[in-house]
Amino acid sequence: MGPGPTSVVGDLVLVVDFGAQYSQLIARRVREHKVYCELVPRSLPLSELVARRPKAVILSGGPASVYGSGAPRYDPALFGMGIPILGICYGMQLMAFLLGGQVEHGDRREYGRTTLEVTKADRPAGAVEAGDGSVLFSDVEKRTECWMSHGDLVLQAPPGFEVLARTANSPVAAFADPGRRLYGVQFHPEVVHTPQGRRILGNFLFKVAGCRPLWTPESMVEAGVREVREKVGDGRAIVALSGGVDSAVAAAMAHRALGERLTAVFVDHGLLRKDEPETVARTFGERLGGSFLAVDASGRFLRRLTGVRDPERKRKIVGEEFIRVFEEEARRQGLVGGFLVQGTTYPDVIESGGVAGVAAVIKSHHNVGGLPQRMTLGLVEPLRSLFKDEVRAAGLELGLPPDIVWRQPFPGPGLSIRIVGPVTRKKLAVLREADAVVTEEIERAGFGSAGGAAPGTAGAGADRLWQYFAVLPGVRSVGVMGDERTYAYTIVVRAVTSEDGMTADWARLPHDLLERIASRIVSTVPYVNRVAYDVTSKPPSTIEWE
Repeated sequence: MGPGPTSVVGDLVLVVDFGAQYSQLIARRVREHKVYCELVPRSLPLSELVARRPKAVILSGGPASVYGSGAPRYDPALFGMGIPILGICYGMQLMAFLLGGQVEHGDRREYGRTTLEVTKADRPAGAVEAGDGSVLFSDVEKRTECWMSHGDLVLQAPPGFEVLARTANSPVAAFADPGRRLYGVQFHPEVVHTPQGRRILGNFLFKVAGCRPLWTPESMVEAGVREVREKVGDGRAIVALSGGVDSAVAAAMAHRALGERLTAVFVDHGLLRKDEPETVARTFGERLGGSFLAVDASGRFLRRLTGVRDPERKRKIVGEEFIRVFEEEARRQGLVGGFLVQGTTYPDVIESGGVAGVAAVIKSHHNVGGLPQRMTLGLVEPLRSLFKDEVRAAGLELGLPPDIVWRQPFPGPGLSIRIVGPVTRKKLAVLREADAVVTEEIERAGFGSAGGAAPGTAGAGADRLWQYFAVLPGVRSVGVMGDERTYAYTIVVRAVTSEDGMTADWARLPHDLLERIASRIVSTVPYVNRVAYDVTSKPPSTIEWE
């Protein structure tokens, strides 16, 4: 990923990723402080990192040992550049190792909640002397919980560093060289299991690094609109509009930038939910009038998916076919050499392995890993630097209605990745009906997103679901219906809570609600005789099954 919109938002914080499962979460937590942040691979040369002029750098955790064969390193000259640096877990150990401290394997792995004792606390009333490392724990309780996940530990801080905190198993749980503005914590301040973690990160960002909280919904919109204007110039573009929040926000940004030089194209690929093509066409057709086009391409998508079992292959087929449809529509409109605007988001890029060296390929999102190598349209992605909650905030800033902004996410490949194994018209029909039951019952019970309530507002709160849907795993089992033996499909119900989709927990739905869902599905959906409920979180699973 190239440089982000820092000229619009001011300060930039870079997270150097060493393979931690929480690396993306660090970036999110920094952004929650309204400071723009990006992940960069540990392979990024120091000269390129410095050229981006970061206000601060955070070194992430990771599964390696600093003494391990092939352990990830970084140029130690970084620590002499005058840039404020915070090392987290492995990042702290690496800092200690490279600067002359003592790092050793612990007698036992420290994992989970641990009591942190702040040994060098801030002065009363926040009066921190200049150059005092205790600023990191300003207004933090002397004894507080933190989340640990490590095998190695720092036994002795490097020369010039002072110890700020400890735990029962880690004598150096935090250290600092305030003169060089180098800080390290053995625990993970980015996770919710560290209650004071947000404050600690804020202390580093604002009191150590001097960052300014300029990453706001207004600046997000400004950055996106400017990117569209700069890339499209005086040309024309089409925007891929699925009806979901990402594409709707991208369309709104592009419309603000281009006006009548933009056409919204909705492609029905035959993999949508029950009645969705009609709903999208009606909703956006009324809003956009003649600049909205609906294309029925369901036949060609289903033909290409015939017999395909592998989920990665499904995603790539859908991604490529989408592009071909958009190219054909562009030619019909005379947009030779035009542009395609799509709602790619930051998690799409990261999970698809689109930021080299930052993360493994979890799944190739159709709009990233599924893109063909040759395209006749220039690609414009104004949301490429945003997390999902930031997309929603930008949507509200753009004046989009709440029912669009708070709509539950729906994957671009649609029901094809909620059917495990080959996709057929019969399976699609079964899954559509079952999914409609899940949606209706959950929303009737008041747990759904149909009301458009934002988290933290009346009608939302902890019970509001991030996603809820049905899955057809392709498993059939024996049942008894009407005193006769059946051998039919199983439907799995999936419902999760989340802030941004990066992590998720399975929803504790009331048993009577699950009973109603199961009873309706079995009694009204043909070829189904069993319903199960998915009780796994992300990680270790993903929200979607494929």
